[in-house]
Amino acid sequence: MTVFTGPARVLEALATPHGLDRYLELIHPMLTVRELRAVVTGVEHTTTDSVTLTLRPNRRWRGFAAGQFVQVAVEIDGVLWTRCYSPSSSAHRSDGQFQITVRAHEDGVVSRHLHAHARPGLVLRLTAPSGEFALPSTRPDRIVLISGGSGITPVLSMLRTLTDERHPGEIVFLHYARSEADVAHLADLRAIAEANRNVRLVLAYTRSEGGDLRGHFDETHLSEIAPWYAHDSQTFVCGPPALMSAVREHFAAKGIEDALHTEEFVLAPAAPVDGDATGTVSFGATTVENSGATLLEQAESAGLSPEFGCRMGICFSCTKVKTSGCTRNVRTGDLHTEPDQEIQLCISVPVGDVAIDL
Repeated sequence: MTVFTGPARVLEALATPHGLDRYLELIHPMLTVRELRAVVTGVEHTTTDSVTLTLRPNRRWRGFAAGQFVQVAVEIDGVLWTRCYSPSSSAHRSDGQFQITVRAHEDGVVSRHLHAHARPGLVLRLTAPSGEFALPSTRPDRIVLISGGSGITPVLSMLRTLTDERHPGEIVFLHYARSEADVAHLADLRAIAEANRNVRLVLAYTRSEGGDLRGHFDETHLSEIAPWYAHDSQTFVCGPPALMSAVREHFAAKGIEDALHTEEFVLAPAAPVDGDATGTVSFGATTVENSGATLLEQAESAGLSPEFGCRMGICFSCTKVKTSGCTRNVRTGDLHTEPDQEIQLCISVPVGDVAIDL
Protein backbone atom coordinates (compact mmCIF):
# COMPACT_ATOMS: atom_id res chain seq x y z
CA MET A 1 0.00 0.00 0.00
CA THR A 2 1.64 3.29 -1.10
CA VAL A 3 0.48 6.87 -1.13
CA PHE A 4 1.12 8.82 -4.34
CA THR A 5 -0.23 12.36 -4.10
CA GLY A 6 0.80 15.70 -5.53
CA PRO A 7 1.25 17.37 -2.12
CA ALA A 8 3.45 14.50 -0.86
CA ARG A 9 6.56 16.67 -0.76
CA VAL A 10 4.74 19.37 1.19
CA LEU A 11 3.49 16.79 3.69
CA GLU A 12 6.99 15.38 3.96
CA ALA A 13 8.32 18.82 4.87
CA LEU A 14 5.58 19.34 7.44
CA ALA A 15 6.41 15.97 8.99
CA THR A 16 10.04 16.95 9.62
CA PRO A 17 12.13 15.78 11.45
CA HIS A 18 10.71 12.25 11.36
CA GLY A 19 9.44 12.18 7.80
CA LEU A 20 5.96 11.37 6.56
CA ASP A 21 6.55 7.60 6.45
CA ARG A 22 7.17 7.54 10.21
CA TYR A 23 3.62 8.82 10.78
CA LEU A 24 1.95 6.80 8.04
CA GLU A 25 3.33 3.55 9.45
CA LEU A 26 1.37 4.22 12.63
CA ILE A 27 -1.75 3.80 10.51
CA HIS A 28 -0.46 0.75 8.62
CA PRO A 29 3.14 -0.51 8.35
CA MET A 30 2.82 -0.94 4.55
CA LEU A 31 1.53 2.63 4.05
CA THR A 32 4.50 4.63 2.73
CA VAL A 33 5.37 7.49 0.42
CA ARG A 34 9.06 6.80 -0.15
CA GLU A 35 10.16 3.61 1.57
CA LEU A 36 10.15 0.11 0.14
CA ARG A 37 8.33 -2.37 2.36
CA ALA A 38 7.20 -5.97 1.97
CA VAL A 39 4.79 -8.12 3.94
CA VAL A 40 5.46 -11.79 4.51
CA THR A 41 2.72 -13.86 2.88
CA GLY A 42 4.24 -17.33 3.19
CA VAL A 43 6.73 -19.16 5.40
CA GLU A 44 8.27 -22.53 4.47
CA HIS A 45 11.08 -24.36 6.23
CA THR A 46 12.82 -26.01 3.29
CA THR A 47 15.51 -27.59 5.50
CA THR A 48 15.90 -27.84 9.26
CA ASP A 49 18.10 -24.73 9.37
CA SER A 50 16.61 -22.60 6.59
CA VAL A 51 13.37 -20.75 5.96
CA THR A 52 11.90 -19.43 2.72
CA LEU A 53 9.81 -16.28 3.00
CA THR A 54 7.38 -15.20 0.29
CA LEU A 55 7.21 -11.41 0.23
CA ARG A 56 4.64 -9.07 -1.30
CA PRO A 57 6.35 -5.67 -1.80
CA ASN A 58 4.53 -2.36 -1.94
CA ARG A 59 4.14 -0.36 -5.12
CA ARG A 60 7.56 1.25 -4.77
CA TRP A 61 9.04 -2.11 -5.88
CA ARG A 62 10.31 -2.22 -9.47
CA GLY A 63 11.43 -5.85 -9.66
CA PHE A 64 14.91 -7.34 -9.75
CA ALA A 65 17.38 -9.09 -12.04
CA ALA A 66 18.08 -12.72 -11.22
CA GLY A 67 21.24 -12.86 -9.11
CA GLN A 68 20.89 -9.45 -7.47
CA PHE A 69 20.44 -8.93 -3.73
CA VAL A 70 18.25 -6.71 -1.57
CA GLN A 71 18.83 -5.33 1.88
CA VAL A 72 16.18 -6.55 4.31
CA ALA A 73 15.63 -4.75 7.61
CA VAL A 74 13.70 -6.18 10.55
CA GLU A 75 13.15 -4.80 14.04
CA ILE A 76 14.36 -7.09 16.84
CA ASP A 77 13.85 -6.00 20.44
CA GLY A 78 13.55 -2.38 19.40
CA VAL A 79 16.69 -2.39 17.23
CA LEU A 80 16.54 -2.28 13.42
CA TRP A 81 18.87 -4.88 11.89
CA THR A 82 19.72 -5.03 8.18
CA ARG A 83 21.11 -7.91 6.15
CA CYS A 84 21.55 -8.73 2.46
CA TYR A 85 19.60 -11.56 0.85
CA SER A 86 19.24 -12.64 -2.77
CA PRO A 87 15.77 -13.41 -4.09
CA SER A 88 15.53 -17.12 -4.85
CA SER A 89 12.44 -16.89 -7.04
CA SER A 90 12.15 -16.14 -10.74
CA ALA A 91 12.40 -12.52 -11.83
CA HIS A 92 9.23 -13.17 -13.85
CA ARG A 93 6.93 -14.34 -11.08
CA SER A 94 3.44 -13.39 -12.27
CA ASP A 95 1.91 -12.38 -8.93
CA GLY A 96 4.49 -9.65 -8.23
CA GLN A 97 5.81 -11.41 -5.14
CA PHE A 98 9.30 -12.79 -4.59
CA GLN A 99 11.05 -15.16 -2.19
CA ILE A 100 14.17 -15.08 -0.08
CA THR A 101 15.69 -18.13 1.56
CA VAL A 102 17.46 -17.52 4.86
CA ARG A 103 19.80 -19.99 6.50
CA ALA A 104 19.97 -19.67 10.29
CA HIS A 105 23.62 -19.20 11.24
CA GLU A 106 24.73 -19.85 14.80
CA ASP A 107 25.85 -16.26 15.31
CA GLY A 108 23.32 -14.69 12.95
CA VAL A 109 20.97 -12.39 14.86
CA VAL A 110 18.72 -11.69 11.87
CA SER A 111 18.81 -15.15 10.30
CA ARG A 112 18.01 -16.92 13.58
CA HIS A 113 15.19 -14.46 14.29
CA LEU A 114 13.58 -14.91 10.88
CA HIS A 115 14.00 -18.68 11.03
CA ALA A 116 12.28 -18.89 14.41
CA HIS A 117 9.78 -16.05 14.36
CA ALA A 118 8.83 -15.01 10.80
CA ARG A 119 5.09 -15.35 10.27
CA PRO A 120 2.64 -14.17 7.59
CA GLY A 121 1.86 -10.52 8.23
CA LEU A 122 5.39 -9.56 9.30
CA VAL A 123 6.44 -6.34 7.54
CA LEU A 124 10.06 -5.91 6.47
CA ARG A 125 11.84 -2.88 5.12
CA LEU A 126 13.68 -3.24 1.82
CA THR A 127 16.09 -1.42 -0.42
CA ALA A 128 16.04 -1.50 -4.18
CA PRO A 129 17.86 -4.52 -5.66
CA SER A 130 21.54 -4.07 -6.48
CA GLY A 131 24.63 -6.06 -7.38
CA GLU A 132 26.42 -6.92 -10.60
CA PHE A 133 26.01 -10.69 -10.24
CA ALA A 134 23.26 -11.14 -12.79
CA LEU A 135 22.47 -12.86 -16.04
CA PRO A 136 23.53 -10.86 -19.11
CA SER A 137 20.70 -9.39 -21.15
CA THR A 138 21.71 -11.66 -24.04
CA ARG A 139 21.47 -15.11 -22.52
CA PRO A 140 24.43 -17.42 -23.22
CA ASP A 141 23.67 -20.57 -25.21
CA ARG A 142 25.36 -22.72 -22.56
CA ILE A 143 25.31 -21.93 -18.86
CA VAL A 144 26.80 -23.57 -15.77
CA LEU A 145 25.30 -22.60 -12.41
CA ILE A 146 27.36 -23.62 -9.36
CA SER A 147 26.35 -23.10 -5.74
CA GLY A 148 27.21 -24.30 -2.29
CA GLY A 149 25.16 -24.15 0.89
CA SER A 150 23.12 -20.95 1.22
CA GLY A 151 24.77 -19.63 -1.94
CA ILE A 152 22.05 -21.48 -3.81
CA THR A 153 19.64 -18.52 -3.72
CA PRO A 154 20.93 -16.25 -6.52
CA VAL A 155 21.74 -19.10 -8.91
CA LEU A 156 18.37 -20.74 -8.21
CA SER A 157 16.78 -17.43 -9.17
CA MET A 158 18.77 -17.55 -12.38
CA LEU A 159 17.61 -21.09 -13.10
CA ARG A 160 13.96 -20.27 -12.44
CA THR A 161 14.20 -17.12 -14.55
CA LEU A 162 15.76 -18.96 -17.48
CA THR A 163 13.17 -21.72 -17.44
CA ASP A 164 10.33 -19.19 -17.18
CA GLU A 165 11.80 -17.57 -20.29
CA ARG A 166 11.88 -21.00 -21.98
CA HIS A 167 15.59 -20.54 -22.58
CA PRO A 168 16.53 -23.18 -25.18
CA GLY A 169 20.22 -23.42 -24.33
CA GLU A 170 21.95 -26.08 -22.24
CA ILE A 171 21.95 -25.45 -18.47
CA VAL A 172 23.86 -27.43 -15.84
CA PHE A 173 23.02 -26.73 -12.20
CA LEU A 174 25.70 -28.05 -9.82
CA HIS A 175 25.04 -27.73 -6.10
CA TYR A 176 27.32 -28.72 -3.21
CA ALA A 177 25.83 -29.67 0.17
CA ARG A 178 26.78 -31.84 3.11
CA SER A 179 23.92 -34.25 2.41
CA GLU A 180 20.54 -34.48 0.71
CA ALA A 181 18.85 -33.15 3.85
CA ASP A 182 20.84 -29.91 3.50
CA VAL A 183 19.68 -29.06 -0.02
CA ALA A 184 17.17 -26.21 0.09
CA HIS A 185 14.41 -26.36 -2.56
CA LEU A 186 15.36 -29.92 -3.49
CA ALA A 187 11.86 -30.86 -4.63
CA ASP A 188 11.64 -27.75 -6.83
CA LEU A 189 15.05 -28.40 -8.33
CA ARG A 190 14.09 -31.93 -9.28
CA ALA A 191 10.77 -30.75 -10.70
CA ILE A 192 12.51 -28.11 -12.84
CA ALA A 193 15.00 -30.64 -14.18
CA GLU A 194 12.25 -33.11 -14.97
CA ALA A 195 10.13 -30.52 -16.76
CA ASN A 196 12.97 -29.03 -18.81
CA ARG A 197 14.99 -31.40 -20.99
CA ASN A 198 17.79 -28.83 -21.40
CA VAL A 199 18.41 -28.63 -17.61
CA ARG A 200 20.75 -31.05 -15.90
CA LEU A 201 20.67 -31.12 -12.09
CA VAL A 202 23.85 -32.39 -10.41
CA LEU A 203 24.06 -32.76 -6.62
CA ALA A 204 27.44 -33.18 -4.95
CA TYR A 205 27.45 -34.30 -1.32
CA THR A 206 30.55 -33.60 0.73
CA ARG A 207 29.73 -35.67 3.83
CA SER A 208 27.44 -38.44 2.67
CA GLU A 209 26.70 -40.89 -0.10
CA GLY A 210 23.83 -40.68 -2.53
CA GLY A 211 24.72 -37.66 -4.63
CA ASP A 212 25.57 -37.54 -8.31
CA LEU A 213 29.09 -36.53 -7.25
CA ARG A 214 31.03 -36.97 -4.02
CA GLY A 215 33.33 -34.51 -2.27
CA HIS A 216 34.33 -30.90 -2.74
CA PHE A 217 34.81 -29.12 -6.05
CA ASP A 218 37.32 -30.63 -8.40
CA GLU A 219 38.03 -29.77 -12.02
CA THR A 220 37.01 -33.30 -13.00
CA HIS A 221 33.50 -32.51 -11.79
CA LEU A 222 33.06 -29.90 -14.51
CA SER A 223 34.70 -32.07 -17.15
CA GLU A 224 32.27 -34.86 -16.32
CA ILE A 225 29.01 -32.93 -16.19
CA ALA A 226 29.68 -30.08 -18.67
CA PRO A 227 32.60 -31.00 -20.93
CA TRP A 228 31.93 -27.86 -22.97
CA TYR A 229 32.25 -25.44 -19.99
CA ALA A 230 35.56 -23.94 -21.20
CA HIS A 231 34.22 -23.11 -24.67
CA ASP A 232 31.45 -20.69 -25.59
CA SER A 233 29.71 -20.85 -22.22
CA GLN A 234 29.32 -18.78 -19.07
CA THR A 235 29.62 -19.99 -15.47
CA PHE A 236 27.96 -18.38 -12.45
CA VAL A 237 28.99 -19.43 -8.95
CA CYS A 238 27.98 -18.43 -5.41
CA GLY A 239 28.93 -20.21 -2.21
CA PRO A 240 31.37 -20.46 0.69
CA PRO A 241 34.94 -19.16 0.36
CA ALA A 242 36.56 -22.56 -0.22
CA LEU A 243 34.28 -23.31 -3.16
CA MET A 244 34.69 -19.85 -4.63
CA SER A 245 38.49 -20.00 -4.36
CA ALA A 246 38.69 -23.46 -5.93
CA VAL A 247 36.54 -22.46 -8.91
CA ARG A 248 38.39 -19.17 -9.43
CA GLU A 249 41.79 -20.87 -9.30
CA HIS A 250 40.70 -23.48 -11.82
CA PHE A 251 39.31 -20.92 -14.28
CA ALA A 252 42.43 -18.75 -13.87
CA ALA A 253 44.70 -21.73 -14.54
CA LYS A 254 42.83 -22.40 -17.78
CA GLY A 255 42.89 -18.72 -18.74
CA ILE A 256 39.10 -18.42 -18.97
CA GLU A 257 38.42 -15.98 -16.11
CA ASP A 258 36.23 -13.87 -18.39
CA ALA A 259 33.72 -16.73 -18.56
CA LEU A 260 33.33 -16.82 -14.77
CA HIS A 261 30.93 -14.66 -12.71
CA THR A 262 30.99 -14.86 -8.91
CA GLU A 263 29.13 -13.62 -5.86
CA GLU A 264 29.81 -14.40 -2.23
CA PHE A 265 27.85 -13.47 0.86
CA VAL A 266 30.27 -14.10 3.69
CA LEU A 267 31.20 -11.89 6.57
CA ALA A 268 34.32 -9.86 6.03
CA PRO A 269 37.25 -11.38 7.88
CA ALA A 270 37.43 -10.17 11.45
CA ALA A 271 39.90 -7.35 11.80
CA PRO A 272 42.75 -8.46 14.02
CA VAL A 273 42.79 -6.31 17.13
CA ASP A 274 46.33 -5.04 17.00
CA GLY A 275 47.94 -4.79 20.40
CA ASP A 276 50.28 -2.21 18.89
CA ALA A 277 47.48 -0.06 17.42
CA THR A 278 48.36 3.59 17.79
CA GLY A 279 46.70 6.95 17.53
CA THR A 280 43.16 8.11 18.01
CA VAL A 281 39.97 7.95 15.98
CA SER A 282 37.74 11.00 15.79
CA PHE A 283 34.07 10.55 14.90
CA GLY A 284 33.05 14.17 14.73
CA ALA A 285 33.04 15.45 18.33
CA THR A 286 33.81 11.99 19.77
CA THR A 287 37.43 10.87 19.97
CA VAL A 288 38.57 7.43 21.13
CA GLU A 289 41.85 5.58 21.39
CA ASN A 290 42.47 3.34 18.40
CA SER A 291 41.75 -0.24 19.49
CA GLY A 292 42.65 -1.83 16.14
CA ALA A 293 39.05 -2.97 15.49
CA THR A 294 37.03 -1.85 12.47
CA LEU A 295 35.81 1.73 12.43
CA LEU A 296 32.21 0.53 12.71
CA GLU A 297 33.02 -1.51 15.82
CA GLN A 298 34.98 1.34 17.36
CA ALA A 299 32.14 3.79 16.70
CA GLU A 300 29.63 1.43 18.31
CA SER A 301 31.94 0.88 21.29
CA ALA A 302 32.00 4.66 21.72
CA GLY A 303 28.21 4.69 22.01
CA LEU A 304 27.60 5.96 18.48
CA SER A 305 25.08 4.46 16.06
CA PRO A 306 26.28 4.93 12.48
CA GLU A 307 24.10 3.47 9.77
CA PHE A 308 25.10 -0.02 8.62
CA GLY A 309 23.62 -2.89 6.67
CA CYS A 310 25.38 -6.11 5.80
CA ARG A 311 28.57 -5.65 7.87
CA MET A 312 30.27 -7.52 4.99
CA GLY A 313 31.45 -4.72 2.74
CA ILE A 314 28.72 -5.42 0.20
CA CYS A 315 25.85 -2.98 0.68
CA PHE A 316 27.81 0.29 1.24
CA SER A 317 25.27 1.50 3.83
CA CYS A 318 28.07 2.40 6.25
CA THR A 319 30.05 4.48 3.74
CA LYS A 320 31.39 7.67 5.31
CA VAL A 321 34.00 10.27 4.45
CA LYS A 322 37.45 9.88 5.99
CA THR A 323 38.57 13.48 6.35
CA SER A 324 42.13 12.65 7.35
CA GLY A 325 44.44 9.77 8.19
CA CYS A 326 45.08 6.31 6.76
CA THR A 327 42.81 3.25 6.82
CA ARG A 328 43.26 -0.35 5.70
CA ASN A 329 40.60 -2.46 3.99
CA VAL A 330 40.50 -5.76 5.92
CA ARG A 331 39.24 -7.69 2.91
CA THR A 332 41.83 -6.54 0.39
CA GLY A 333 44.63 -5.08 2.50
CA ASP A 334 44.52 -1.84 0.46
CA LEU A 335 45.56 1.35 2.23
CA HIS A 336 43.52 4.54 1.81
CA THR A 337 45.61 7.61 2.54
CA GLU A 338 43.88 10.42 0.64
CA PRO A 339 41.89 13.00 2.66
CA ASP A 340 38.15 13.43 2.06
CA GLN A 341 37.86 9.86 0.78
CA GLU A 342 34.78 7.65 1.07
CA ILE A 343 35.38 4.39 2.97
CA GLN A 344 33.22 1.60 4.37
CA LEU A 345 33.29 1.60 8.15
CA CYS A 346 32.57 -2.14 8.48
CA ILE A 347 35.68 -3.27 6.60
CA SER A 348 38.12 -0.46 7.41
CA VAL A 349 40.59 -0.24 10.29
CA PRO A 350 42.53 2.88 11.22
CA VAL A 351 46.28 3.04 10.78
CA GLY A 352 47.32 5.73 13.26
CA ASP A 353 45.23 8.90 13.71
CA VAL A 354 42.03 8.96 11.65
CA ALA A 355 39.12 11.40 11.46
CA ILE A 356 35.72 10.33 10.15
CA ASP A 357 32.82 12.61 9.26
CA LEU A 358 29.76 11.08 10.91
